[in-house]
Amino acid sequence: MSLGLGHLETARLGATLIAAFLASLVECVEALTVVLAVGTVRGWPSAIAGAAAALAVLAAIVAALGPALTRVPLHLIQFVVGTMILLFGLRWLRKAILRAAGLIPLHDEQAAFAESTAALHEARGIESVRGLDRLAFAAAFNITMLEGTEVVFIVIALGAGGAGLLLPASLGATAALLVVAALGLALHRPLARVPENTLKFVVGVLLSAFGTFWVGEGAGLGWPGPAAANPDLAIPFLIAAYLALALWLVPMCRSGAVEVEG
Repeated sequence: MSLGLGHLETARLGATLIAAFLASLVECVEALTVVLAVGTVRGWPSAIAGAAAALAVLAAIVAALGPALTRVPLHLIQFVVGTMILLFGLRWLRKAILRAAGLIPLHDEQAAFAESTAALHEARGIESVRGLDRLAFAAAFNITMLEGTEVVFIVIALGAGGAGLLLPASLGATAALLVVAALGLALHRPLARVPENTLKFVVGVLLSAFGTFWVGEGAGLGWPGPAAANPDLAIPFLIAAYLALALWLVPMCRSGAVEVEG
Protein backbone atom coordinates (compact mmCIF):
# COMPACT_ATOMS: atom_id res chain seq x y z
CA MET A 1 0.00 0.00 0.00
CA SER A 2 2.80 2.40 0.89
CA LEU A 3 4.53 1.52 -2.38
CA GLY A 4 1.36 2.46 -4.28
CA LEU A 5 1.13 5.77 -2.44
CA GLY A 6 4.79 6.40 -3.25
CA HIS A 7 4.11 5.86 -6.94
CA LEU A 8 1.14 8.22 -6.79
CA GLU A 9 3.23 10.90 -5.11
CA THR A 10 5.98 10.49 -7.71
CA ALA A 11 3.42 10.72 -10.50
CA ARG A 12 1.94 13.87 -8.95
CA LEU A 13 5.36 15.52 -8.69
CA GLY A 14 6.16 14.52 -12.26
CA ALA A 15 2.84 15.82 -13.59
CA THR A 16 3.40 19.13 -11.79
CA LEU A 17 6.90 19.48 -13.25
CA ILE A 18 5.70 18.67 -16.79
CA ALA A 19 2.73 21.04 -16.58
CA ALA A 20 4.97 23.87 -15.35
CA PHE A 21 7.55 23.13 -18.05
CA LEU A 22 5.09 23.11 -20.95
CA ALA A 23 3.14 26.15 -19.78
CA SER A 24 6.34 28.11 -19.15
CA LEU A 25 7.77 27.01 -22.50
CA VAL A 26 4.94 28.76 -24.36
CA GLU A 27 5.39 32.01 -22.44
CA CYS A 28 9.20 31.92 -22.77
CA VAL A 29 8.98 31.47 -26.55
CA GLU A 30 6.72 34.52 -26.84
CA ALA A 31 9.05 36.61 -24.67
CA LEU A 32 12.10 35.42 -26.60
CA THR A 33 10.60 36.64 -29.88
CA VAL A 34 10.51 40.24 -28.66
CA VAL A 35 13.86 40.06 -26.84
CA LEU A 36 15.52 38.75 -30.03
CA ALA A 37 13.96 41.56 -32.04
CA VAL A 38 15.17 44.13 -29.50
CA GLY A 39 18.67 42.68 -29.45
CA THR A 40 18.89 42.48 -33.24
CA VAL A 41 17.80 46.07 -33.84
CA ARG A 42 18.92 47.99 -30.75
CA GLY A 43 21.86 45.93 -29.48
CA TRP A 44 22.25 42.91 -27.23
CA PRO A 45 23.70 44.35 -23.99
CA SER A 46 20.66 46.49 -23.17
CA ALA A 47 18.20 43.81 -24.30
CA ILE A 48 19.87 41.14 -22.17
CA ALA A 49 20.13 43.54 -19.22
CA GLY A 50 16.39 44.31 -19.42
CA ALA A 51 15.41 40.64 -19.60
CA ALA A 52 17.80 39.74 -16.75
CA ALA A 53 16.40 42.52 -14.54
CA ALA A 54 12.86 41.27 -15.10
CA LEU A 55 13.89 37.70 -14.27
CA ALA A 56 15.47 38.91 -11.02
CA VAL A 57 12.23 40.67 -10.04
CA LEU A 58 10.16 37.60 -10.89
CA ALA A 59 12.47 35.32 -8.91
CA ALA A 60 12.11 37.62 -5.90
CA ILE A 61 8.31 37.44 -6.22
CA VAL A 62 8.35 33.63 -6.24
CA ALA A 63 10.75 33.56 -3.28
CA ALA A 64 8.50 35.93 -1.33
CA LEU A 65 5.12 34.42 -2.16
CA GLY A 66 6.09 30.74 -2.08
CA PRO A 67 6.82 30.44 1.67
CA ALA A 68 3.87 32.73 2.49
CA LEU A 69 1.52 30.10 1.12
CA THR A 70 2.45 27.75 3.95
CA ARG A 71 0.74 30.08 6.45
CA VAL A 72 -2.63 29.90 4.65
CA PRO A 73 -4.97 26.90 5.15
CA LEU A 74 -4.36 24.38 2.35
CA HIS A 75 -8.05 23.91 1.50
CA LEU A 76 -8.51 27.66 1.04
CA ILE A 77 -5.45 27.89 -1.21
CA GLN A 78 -6.58 24.90 -3.25
CA PHE A 79 -10.05 26.33 -3.81
CA VAL A 80 -9.02 29.90 -4.66
CA VAL A 81 -5.95 29.07 -6.72
CA GLY A 82 -7.69 26.06 -8.25
CA THR A 83 -10.48 28.31 -9.50
CA MET A 84 -8.00 30.78 -10.97
CA ILE A 85 -5.89 28.16 -12.71
CA LEU A 86 -9.01 26.38 -13.97
CA LEU A 87 -10.15 29.60 -15.64
CA PHE A 88 -6.62 30.16 -16.93
CA GLY A 89 -6.44 26.63 -18.38
CA LEU A 90 -9.90 26.83 -19.94
CA ARG A 91 -8.95 30.10 -21.66
CA TRP A 92 -5.88 28.46 -23.21
CA LEU A 93 -7.82 25.34 -24.13
CA ARG A 94 -10.63 27.33 -25.75
CA LYS A 95 -8.19 29.24 -27.96
CA ALA A 96 -6.29 26.05 -28.83
CA ILE A 97 -9.54 24.33 -29.85
CA LEU A 98 -10.59 27.27 -32.01
CA ARG A 99 -7.15 27.42 -33.64
CA ALA A 100 -7.15 23.66 -34.28
CA ALA A 101 -10.62 24.02 -35.83
CA GLY A 102 -9.34 26.82 -38.07
CA LEU A 103 -11.69 29.44 -36.61
CA ILE A 104 -8.89 31.75 -35.45
CA PRO A 105 -5.40 32.00 -36.98
CA LEU A 106 -2.40 30.23 -35.51
CA HIS A 107 0.07 32.41 -33.65
CA ASP A 108 3.01 33.22 -35.96
CA GLU A 109 6.24 33.90 -34.08
CA GLN A 110 8.02 34.86 -37.33
CA ALA A 111 5.39 37.51 -38.05
CA ALA A 112 5.55 38.76 -34.45
CA PHE A 113 9.34 39.03 -34.77
CA ALA A 114 9.04 41.02 -38.00
CA GLU A 115 6.45 43.35 -36.47
CA SER A 116 8.56 43.99 -33.37
CA THR A 117 11.65 44.57 -35.50
CA ALA A 118 9.85 47.10 -37.70
CA ALA A 119 8.55 49.02 -34.68
CA LEU A 120 12.03 49.14 -33.16
CA HIS A 121 13.56 50.37 -36.42
CA GLU A 122 11.09 53.25 -36.41
CA ALA A 123 12.12 54.15 -32.86
CA ARG A 124 15.84 54.33 -33.60
CA GLY A 125 15.83 58.05 -32.97
CA ILE A 126 15.62 57.61 -29.19
CA GLU A 127 19.04 58.32 -27.72
CA SER A 128 21.04 55.95 -25.57
CA VAL A 129 22.56 57.00 -22.26
CA ARG A 130 26.19 55.94 -21.73
CA GLY A 131 25.81 52.63 -23.50
CA LEU A 132 22.40 51.76 -22.02
CA ASP A 133 19.66 51.91 -24.60
CA ARG A 134 16.60 52.85 -22.56
CA LEU A 135 14.14 51.69 -25.19
CA ALA A 136 15.84 48.31 -25.61
CA PHE A 137 16.09 47.83 -21.84
CA ALA A 138 12.45 48.83 -21.29
CA ALA A 139 11.12 46.69 -24.15
CA ALA A 140 13.00 43.58 -23.01
CA PHE A 141 12.11 44.20 -19.37
CA ASN A 142 8.42 44.74 -20.10
CA ILE A 143 7.90 41.68 -22.30
CA THR A 144 9.83 39.47 -19.89
CA MET A 145 7.78 40.79 -16.97
CA LEU A 146 4.53 40.38 -18.92
CA GLU A 147 5.11 36.79 -19.97
CA GLY A 148 7.05 36.00 -16.79
CA THR A 149 4.17 37.09 -14.59
CA GLU A 150 2.05 34.37 -16.14
CA VAL A 151 4.85 31.88 -15.49
CA VAL A 152 5.04 33.01 -11.85
CA PHE A 153 1.29 32.60 -11.54
CA ILE A 154 1.51 29.09 -12.98
CA VAL A 155 4.39 28.12 -10.69
CA ILE A 156 2.68 29.43 -7.55
CA ALA A 157 -0.65 27.92 -8.54
CA LEU A 158 0.83 24.51 -9.28
CA GLY A 159 2.96 24.70 -6.14
CA ALA A 160 -0.10 25.51 -4.04
CA GLY A 161 -1.70 22.20 -4.92
CA GLY A 162 0.00 20.34 -2.10
CA ALA A 163 3.05 19.99 0.08
CA GLY A 164 6.32 19.76 -1.83
CA LEU A 165 4.89 20.79 -5.21
CA LEU A 166 6.45 24.27 -5.37
CA LEU A 167 9.91 22.81 -6.03
CA PRO A 168 8.97 20.68 -9.09
CA ALA A 169 6.84 23.54 -10.43
CA SER A 170 9.81 25.91 -10.10
CA LEU A 171 12.16 23.36 -11.65
CA GLY A 172 9.81 22.90 -14.61
CA ALA A 173 9.60 26.65 -15.24
CA THR A 174 13.38 27.05 -14.85
CA ALA A 175 14.01 24.18 -17.26
CA ALA A 176 11.73 25.81 -19.85
CA LEU A 177 13.54 29.12 -19.46
CA LEU A 178 16.95 27.48 -19.89
CA VAL A 179 15.86 25.47 -22.93
CA VAL A 180 14.36 28.49 -24.71
CA ALA A 181 17.29 30.75 -23.77
CA ALA A 182 19.81 28.19 -25.07
CA LEU A 183 17.92 27.77 -28.34
CA GLY A 184 17.57 31.52 -28.69
CA LEU A 185 21.29 32.09 -28.20
CA ALA A 186 22.11 29.31 -30.65
CA LEU A 187 19.63 30.28 -33.37
CA HIS A 188 19.35 34.08 -32.89
CA ARG A 189 15.87 33.97 -34.39
CA PRO A 190 12.34 33.18 -33.27
CA LEU A 191 11.46 29.57 -32.51
CA ALA A 192 8.88 29.56 -35.30
CA ARG A 193 8.93 25.78 -35.62
CA VAL A 194 7.76 25.22 -32.05
CA PRO A 195 4.22 23.75 -32.31
CA GLU A 196 2.81 26.43 -30.01
CA ASN A 197 -0.85 25.56 -30.49
CA THR A 198 -0.16 21.91 -29.67
CA LEU A 199 1.65 23.02 -26.51
CA LYS A 200 -1.22 25.29 -25.52
CA PHE A 201 -3.67 22.48 -26.21
CA VAL A 202 -1.78 20.10 -23.92
CA VAL A 203 -1.18 22.76 -21.26
CA GLY A 204 -4.82 23.80 -21.37
CA VAL A 205 -5.86 20.22 -20.69
CA LEU A 206 -3.35 19.83 -17.85
CA LEU A 207 -4.17 23.12 -16.14
CA SER A 208 -7.91 22.56 -16.47
CA ALA A 209 -7.55 19.11 -14.92
CA PHE A 210 -5.35 20.35 -12.06
CA GLY A 211 -7.67 23.31 -11.45
CA THR A 212 -10.74 21.08 -11.30
CA PHE A 213 -8.98 18.69 -8.92
CA TRP A 214 -7.90 21.45 -6.54
CA VAL A 215 -11.32 23.11 -6.57
CA GLY A 216 -12.82 19.76 -5.63
CA GLU A 217 -10.23 19.18 -2.92
CA GLY A 218 -10.63 22.69 -1.53
CA ALA A 219 -14.42 22.34 -1.46
CA GLY A 220 -14.14 18.98 0.31
CA LEU A 221 -15.90 17.09 -2.47
CA GLY A 222 -15.64 13.31 -2.55
CA TRP A 223 -14.23 11.64 -5.65
CA PRO A 224 -15.99 8.58 -7.08
CA GLY A 225 -14.51 5.13 -7.61
CA PRO A 226 -10.91 4.34 -6.66
CA ALA A 227 -10.22 8.07 -6.17
CA ALA A 228 -12.42 8.00 -3.07
CA ALA A 229 -9.56 6.28 -1.21
CA ASN A 230 -6.68 7.95 -3.09
CA PRO A 231 -7.76 11.40 -4.41
CA ASP A 232 -4.65 11.71 -6.60
CA LEU A 233 -6.13 9.01 -8.82
CA ALA A 234 -8.70 11.57 -9.94
CA ILE A 235 -6.03 13.62 -11.76
CA PRO A 236 -5.35 11.20 -14.68
CA PHE A 237 -9.08 10.65 -15.12
CA LEU A 238 -9.68 14.42 -15.24
CA ILE A 239 -6.85 14.84 -17.77
CA ALA A 240 -8.33 12.08 -19.94
CA ALA A 241 -11.83 13.61 -19.69
CA TYR A 242 -10.68 17.12 -20.67
CA LEU A 243 -8.56 15.73 -23.51
CA ALA A 244 -11.43 13.65 -24.87
CA LEU A 245 -13.82 16.61 -24.64
CA ALA A 246 -11.35 18.96 -26.34
CA LEU A 247 -10.63 16.50 -29.17
CA TRP A 248 -14.38 16.04 -29.65
CA LEU A 249 -14.97 19.79 -29.77
CA VAL A 250 -12.41 20.45 -32.53
CA PRO A 251 -14.35 18.71 -35.35
CA MET A 252 -17.63 19.96 -33.86
CA CYS A 253 -16.43 23.57 -34.08
CA ARG A 254 -15.04 22.98 -37.56
CA SER A 255 -18.26 21.46 -38.88
CA GLY A 256 -20.31 24.19 -37.21
CA ALA A 257 -18.25 26.84 -38.97
CA VAL A 258 -18.71 25.08 -42.33
CA GLU A 259 -22.48 24.95 -41.83
CA VAL A 260 -22.59 28.66 -41.00
CA GLU A 261 -20.52 29.53 -44.08
CA GLY A 262 -22.69 27.26 -46.21
